[in-house]
This record gives sequence, structure tokens and C-alpha cells, in this order.
Amino acid sequence: MTMGVTDDAMNPIPRGTILAVDDEPDILVALEDLFEDEYRVLTTSRPAEALELIAAEPDIDVILSDQRMPGLTGDALLARAREISDAQAILLTGYADISAVVSALNRGGITGYVTKPWDPALLRNAVRSAYERHRLARELATERALLRGLLDHSGDAIAFKDTEGRFLRLNARMAARLSAPSVEACLGRTEAAILGQAAEVAEAADRAAIESGAPAEIVVGTGPEAAQTWNQVTRVPIRDPAGAVVHLAVIERDITEQRLLEARLRQADKMQALGTLAGGVAHDFNNLLTAILGSLELALPKVAGDARLSRLMNNAAQAAQRGAALTKRLLTFSHRRDLQARTVDLNGVIRGMDDLLGRSLGGFVQVERSLSDDLWPARVDPDQLELAILNLCINGRDAMPEGGVVALSTRNETVRDSTDPNLKDGDYAVIAIRDTGTGIPPEILGRVFEPFFTTKGVGQGTGLGLAMVFGLVQQSGGTIRIDSAVGRGTTVLLYLPRSREAVEAAPAAASAPAPAPRRARILVVDDDPQVRHVTASFLNGFGYDEAEVPSGEAALERLAAERFDLVVADLAMPGMSGLDLAEAVRLRWPDLPFLLVTGHVEAARIPADFSVLEKPFPSADLATRVASLLAPKG
Repeated sequence: MTMGVTDDAMNPIPRGTILAVDDEPDILVALEDLFEDEYRVLTTSRPAEALELIAAEPDIDVILSDQRMPGLTGDALLARAREISDAQAILLTGYADISAVVSALNRGGITGYVTKPWDPALLRNAVRSAYERHRLARELATERALLRGLLDHSGDAIAFKDTEGRFLRLNARMAARLSAPSVEACLGRTEAAILGQAAEVAEAADRAAIESGAPAEIVVGTGPEAAQTWNQVTRVPIRDPAGAVVHLAVIERDITEQRLLEARLRQADKMQALGTLAGGVAHDFNNLLTAILGSLELALPKVAGDARLSRLMNNAAQAAQRGAALTKRLLTFSHRRDLQARTVDLNGVIRGMDDLLGRSLGGFVQVERSLSDDLWPARVDPDQLELAILNLCINGRDAMPEGGVVALSTRNETVRDSTDPNLKDGDYAVIAIRDTGTGIPPEILGRVFEPFFTTKGVGQGTGLGLAMVFGLVQQSGGTIRIDSAVGRGTTVLLYLPRSREAVEAAPAAASAPAPAPRRARILVVDDDPQVRHVTASFLNGFGYDEAEVPSGEAALERLAAERFDLVVADLAMPGMSGLDLAEAVRLRWPDLPFLLVTGHVEAARIPADFSVLEKPFPSADLATRVASLLAPKG
């Protein structure tokens, strides 16, 4: 065997490979001389060795073979070669043996034959044509393999259609979307032939994409609103070399999970914005309630002899107290209420609500419990949790006007690979509250946590119950889920992160400190004149000397000029805030006690060693806190 190879180091483009087979060495030398400038040339005079070369060299593009050779004729050699190689084959023959040529055409799949002695130009053209056919066939095979791999392994439904809408190629996912038994059952048929009238919209979109000649993308939703699925459909017109649209590619991607995630994120953003709004409203409302409740408390002793007027003022005070309870719910929803969280036994909290639930739900509602014996503890404010469970049970009662069952259950759940942005992976104790009521329509299910949104009649609901529950579980590191359908009731799931700490006992109620044994001067700082006047009036009634200023800057001027024993200041004031004032006082007069009063406790900002009193406050709470701060140290 001889092998002639010509390498051009300056030309990195790979050259085609030719195998020449002839039992005459002179012929092989002539073929090598003829082609070595354009191709890599392999030569052999033995057919058996040629087969070994073909098996070892998968990149052979063209085989040139003599017909009459000892041991194996050319047509037989090329037939054997066809079984192991896709190389193009040309038969060389010095005899007018038409039967051999026909055999080579039929068995060996030759692309042509050349007679000996050959015309060099004719032989070059024949080899060049064979080489180009082989290269194009390989490129086509590669593209087909890539297309088949794309169709078979893509997660999308993919199809190729002609301009009449007939399927030319499609994958199994597209066939499944068409409810067809197989891919083959769709080939050559239109979507309308498979789906009937249900395909009208899709076929209209196909025609529009073909007419426009531009790619188009739409999102299509199918199914009922409560269980809707979404597909992103992309249509890409495919043009021929002349620029005419001849085919259409259709790609459908299921984006249901993405849409659900986007909806959850939008809802989370919406709830955060509503929480910010609720916190601001609650702060302003607490200032108003402080002035109202304080004024009523100061005025009540003055009308003690007038029973009718006293009753009216007590009614006003009770209404204002209900308003204060509403603001606490708002602040819990807006994450601005400082929860008194501790590690608790959730089953114990639920069992301790027997009397409360019995009084609140009435005789037409049966309460059932199924509590897990090995329930994990959770860190949460037990008082707020009781209020949350009570709210949910009352909602269940209201959804069952003819009576029914409210079922409370608990379980442990480990969350893995969560797609809910509000529910991180981890261990959770889950409280489920289920009713057998009317259920919640899907069109309003996504709004039930919005503050002030209620489906109850006027005067029957504030729309803050579920908002408070949402705020509580969010602040506790968990989330809330609702499963509901019209006619089959509602189940609310509270997910609370598992606590690894031991369950804490309920703190004992602190005894009120004794009043200060001495008269003291107190500076009251608040930008709201009504709140400032009420606070100062309370202090004056306790026997203290009080002075009022409207700002932090005015307070510093007064403190520099006079001696005071205590400063009581509002937290949220324009310019210098109450916290800024407290820090300035601590620097200049470190021994001067300071009490911050606020309509919402921003625990993240206020250092733990600052004394804080929440608005609205009764006079007794203010008296206790002031006496404590003025009491001798030690």
C-alpha cells in the first residue's frame, strides 16, 4: 500500500480524502499525481486492504476503484464498502462491460463510471462532483440529526408546516397537545383536520404570520380561570433562497409555572405596598385616637353627675377603643407592630381557645380538632395567633349561615424546592382551619388578604381580619395559603417555621411600680398639639409639673435653659425625630430619663434600651411608665 498526502501548512481548511484502488501500481501513481494537489489521496492495490482502510478512515469522501482486480471485482468491492461507509463511489473500467457497470450501480451505489484511459479533466470533474455531493449529504445528515435531537428532547411542542398548514415535521409533545395518537398520525394533515373548530384561532394566527413574513409571539391561556394553563406560542416563517415564505415553524412553551410565580411576586409587591400604606394610616389614626381617648378620659370625671352625658361619653370611648383595636390589626399587617414572640406549643394555644371559640361561634357551628401529637414548636406571638385563629374561625362561621363544621388540625411539613417566594425551604408546623361553607369564588380569592377588602355586608366586616393574619405569619417567617372552591368550603393553612428552642412559659404579669414619691418636672415634646395637650394634661393630673414644646429643636433649647426630670417625646416628628432627640439628650444629659411615644413601634430602628409607649394609651399606662422611669435607681 502507498499513501500520498500533500499538506499545506498555510491552509488550515481540511481537504477531502480520496481512496484509489487498482491492481496496477502505475495507475495508482497516475491517480495520485492527478489529485494530490486538491485532495488527500490514499492508494492500495489490494481490495481486502481497501476494505480495511475504509473501516479505519471514516472521513473518506470518494472511492475510485478499478473493475477487474484479482480476488474481488470493483462492483463487489464497492457493494461491500457501501455497508460500512457513506463515501461516493466511481468505477474505473478499461472494458465496455455494461453488466459490471449496472451491477455497480445497483449494488455499490456508484455515482458514475469513467473508462480507461481517462480524460484527466473529465475525471477531475467527476471526482469534484462526487466530493461535493458527499459533503452536502453529510451536512444534510448533520442538520437532520440536530433537528431530530431538538424535536425529540425539547421541552417545547415544536412543529413545521407548509404554507397550507399541513404538518411536515413535529415532535411527540406537539402530537400530545393535538391529542393525536402518534406523530405519524399528524403528518400531511392540518390542525383543523385534527382538532376541528378548536383550531380556528391557531390557523388564523398561522396565516397572519405567513402573510406578514415576520416572527410573531403570543401568550394563550386555556382552561377555567381557577386552573388556567398558559402557553407562549412563537411562529417563525421560513423562506426559500428567493425570499418566498415556504414553511412555518411553530413553537409552544408551557409558561404556566412562570405566570403563577409572576402573579405571586406581583401579589407580594402589592401586599408590601399596601402594608406601607396601612402603617402610615395606622400611625395617623393612632394620633387621632390618642387625642380622642385622652380627652374623653379627662372629661368623664367632670360629668360624673350627668348620667346621660356620661353614658354618651362612655359610648364614644368604647367606639374609639374599637378603632384602636383596628389599628393594631393594621400594624400587624404592615409588619410594624412589635410582636411579643416566644417559642410556644401550638396545640396548647388551640386547646386553650375552647371557651373563646364556643362563645364566638355559637351553637350552630361544630368545632372539630385533629392535633398532631408530635407537632413541632414555633416562635410566634401567642396572643396574636389566638386572634388570627379566631378570625379565621369566625370567617368560617359566617360562610355557613345554616351551620356546619369548623375543623382545626395541625401537622408537621418539610418544604423542599419551593417555588413560592413567600415559603422558603425548611421545616414548618402547619395549622389548618377548614370550614364546610360556601367557598370563595376564584375571581376574588387573590384579594382576600387586602386590607379593607370584604365580601360581607355593610357594617358586618372591616376587611382587616385576614390582613392581620397575613401580617402575623409573614412577621413570624411563615406564609399563608388558601384552598377554596365555591360549594365545597375553604381551608386556610398557616405555615410557621419550626423552632429548635424549648417551649417558653407565658411571662408573669408585672406588678405596677409605685408612684414617684416626689414632684417632678416633665417636658412633653409632640408636633400634634391635641396629642401634646392630652399627654400634658394626664401628667398634670398625676401631680407632675409639665411643660410643652412642638419640636425636637425647641426641646433642646428648653433643656439647655431649664432643669427637667424626664422627657416624653413623640417618635415621628418632622425635622428632628423623637429618636434623634433621645440620642442627642443621651449625649448631653446621660442621666436624664427619656420616654418615646409612638403610633407604631419600628423595632428595627429603636435600640432595645430605649423606653417606648404605644399610642393610644390609657392614663394608667402612662402613669406606670413615668413612675418607673422616675423611681430611684437600685
